[in-house]
Amino acid sequence: MFADFCKQLSAWAIPVLLLIIPSVGFLNKVNVYEKFVEGAAEGFQTAIRILPFLVAMMVAVNIFRASGAMDVFIAALKPVLQSVGVPPDLIPLAIIRPLSGTGALGLTTEILNRYGADSLTGRIASTLMGSTDTTFYILTVYFGAVGIRNPRYSVLVGLIGDLVGFVSSVYICRRLFLN
Repeated sequence: MFADFCKQLSAWAIPVLLLIIPSVGFLNKVNVYEKFVEGAAEGFQTAIRILPFLVAMMVAVNIFRASGAMDVFIAALKPVLQSVGVPPDLIPLAIIRPLSGTGALGLTTEILNRYGADSLTGRIASTLMGSTDTTFYILTVYFGAVGIRNPRYSVLVGLIGDLVGFVSSVYICRRLFLN
């Protein structure tokens, strides 16, 4: 019953929003099309402004992976993480996730293809993708776009959040799916 309701709700959510938003604008005497075009132009300008930061971040991630530094880092962490029950194939995902969403999605796809979506490793990888973020990407692109030069505690807080997301993903999935 509830599943059917959620399925119907999800099927109608976007069409209803696409009807409600212009209607509310019309009732408030807002030129919806003009506002849309202005917003699209601002979005385009923002995309142009963040492009150099995006390219720099992608280059840095590729250098990190191609230099072998990621492999060294993984080798150093592997024994410790395995001793506490972290599947070894999740280590590269946990490292690359704060750096690159696309790279992390590629690693998650490899994990799901290798182990399956219903395996413990696949479930942890999926949960990890949903509970962590691309910290360095966000800081580089968005802080660069608005001109923030000193991120202060943002890096530390973001990485702590990613660590908590990683540990929580492993713990919760092990508790839910191994019992």
